[in-house]
Amino acid sequence: MAEHAEDLPHESEDGFASLGSVEEEAPSENAPVLDDEAAYEPAEGPVPVEAPADTTSMMSQPRPVPRISIDCFCQNPDTGATVQRAAEDRRLSRTHTTVYMGGVDAAIDHYDSRATPNLIVVETRNQNGNILSNLAKLAERCDANTKVIVIGAVNDIALYRDLMREGVSDYLIAPMSPLQFIESVSSLYVDPEAAPIGKVIVFAGTKGGSGSSTIAHNVGWLIAEEIQDDVTIVDFDIAFGTAGLDFNQEPAQGVADALVAPERLDDVLLERLLVKCTDHLNVLTAPAMLDKDTELDPSAFEAVLDVVRQSCPVVIVDLPHVWSAWAKQVLVAADEVVLVTTPDLAGLRNTKNLADLLVLARPNDTPPSIVLNQCGLPKRPEIPAKDFAEAIGRSVSAAVPFDATLFGTASNNGQMVCELKADAKPTEEMRDLAQSLTGRKVQPKQKTGVLAKLMGKTD
Repeated sequence: MAEHAEDLPHESEDGFASLGSVEEEAPSENAPVLDDEAAYEPAEGPVPVEAPADTTSMMSQPRPVPRISIDCFCQNPDTGATVQRAAEDRRLSRTHTTVYMGGVDAAIDHYDSRATPNLIVVETRNQNGNILSNLAKLAERCDANTKVIVIGAVNDIALYRDLMREGVSDYLIAPMSPLQFIESVSSLYVDPEAAPIGKVIVFAGTKGGSGSSTIAHNVGWLIAEEIQDDVTIVDFDIAFGTAGLDFNQEPAQGVADALVAPERLDDVLLERLLVKCTDHLNVLTAPAMLDKDTELDPSAFEAVLDVVRQSCPVVIVDLPHVWSAWAKQVLVAADEVVLVTTPDLAGLRNTKNLADLLVLARPNDTPPSIVLNQCGLPKRPEIPAKDFAEAIGRSVSAAVPFDATLFGTASNNGQMVCELKADAKPTEEMRDLAQSLTGRKVQPKQKTGVLAKLMGKTD
């Protein structure tokens, strides 16, 4: 989050170290385009910058950055706006980022009497040797662990090599996108050798009774059984969760135990809390008990998901139809969001409101997927999928038809619809959704009957 410099907690260290202690990095993909000399503007304090939302699609998935302090000294207001938009992204939400106007000279003056933060970002619009001499002066004021990113406009490999030799951590070229800035910062503070973290996909109903849990559980089952990725389904509906019922499980412990003391949750405890449904599918069930408090600290939900995603490539979150601080945080922090609704007026209004909020809060992420559920319910007037999409200004990712017998039988048997009838139209719609969310082709399982065996079509 962006803050004023005076609000940032800096840890002082005695003495200063040169920037040369920073390891050399590979060249940045974007390259600069510098003007001639630009007027130096002294730093008179943080400058608020506003800019339209960035709609750049996310080509990569930089990891969330830990709690660090970042000071940015920008000469171009557009660069400051880009940094501010990046600071509001979920992946930099734990950082304390401050934007000042002024380049390297402003940074040198600023740190004459202040300790340096974890990361200093300086923009330069000069094309002469002053860049290196000014950076040398800045190095004299830097604490031992401070890293530096330079933003320039010259696409010059010789300059890049000189900067790397001086200990600069990265060199970005203006104009840059928020994601380029996020990726650069993430690469400095996230271990590239660390195991990959799982993708968190949150399913949320936009109105009560929309069937979001059913869609979430079936899509999770499809990803696990047909794509054969390891999947963990996390049921955050503490009071009325149905994951245990849908998978025919009655565990003694579950997600509530993790949320009450998230600081105790590690791989060992998580293994005890998870219910293994298949070789590739685990479920963290809700207790479905009304004596459990659902008004928990939002950080508890974040902590639980942080641990779960370390152990599994795909995490499906079944979010209840509530609106609270923790529910909003889970939605905004997700890698993907799926909004499940019904084709009626209330569903349309709520879906549009929620989708618009998420696009505004997650400008650098893909927009939420929209799923119309219970389509074709007998004798119920409904809004056609095409008209629904036109009204909310977004495409519909799936339209799941209503089948009372199929869904009712699966629910009563503790089975998945996809498991009960692999070639049913609802299954096909959810299979397409699973493929869209994972980017991988789903191979439906073939039933092994006498005729299939004779024809050589067994699994």
